[in-house]
Amino acid sequence: MAAGLLAPGLALAEGGRDPKARLAELGIELPALPQPLGSYAPFATDGRLLFISGQLPLKDGKLIATGHVPTQVTLEAAQAAARQCAVNILAAASLALGGDLSKIAACLKLTGYVACPPDFTDQPKVINGASDLMKAVFGDQGRHARAAVGVGALPLGAPVEVEAVFALA
Repeated sequence: MAAGLLAPGLALAEGGRDPKARLAELGIELPALPQPLGSYAPFATDGRLLFISGQLPLKDGKLIATGHVPTQVTLEAAQAAARQCAVNILAAASLALGGDLSKIAACLKLTGYVACPPDFTDQPKVINGASDLMKAVFGDQGRHARAAVGVGALPLGAPVEVEAVFALA
């Protein structure tokens, strides 16, 4: 099997640990999921796939940063925003799975959008904030395919938005 691909039925999380336990070790408490900003669902499932709609870097109901990277938001602050998007992705996944993140076999793909000027080319560095959290929570099963795309604007003036696809056990 090629590197990075998940074998069917593979157990999850680094060392077989429960993702909720890993989140607790990392000091992360999953927030309540905010209401969608439009006419869409926060998640959808199809067979063994769980799709999570794009999540903004909301914490306690407010964006943790606003503006374009790097002119208004530093690279480091944008990485933190991407990590918060990943926390919100996990909150949506938890809601979809009745609170049981151990039903996730792997993170298959993240797509990250970065609000930035046309000459900014460090979108992958920004989205590493989300990717690194998936790896920390799910171990090798958190390693995923990814796209990191620069855009002119995001909802509410957010600097980052991230969506995800998970394989279910």
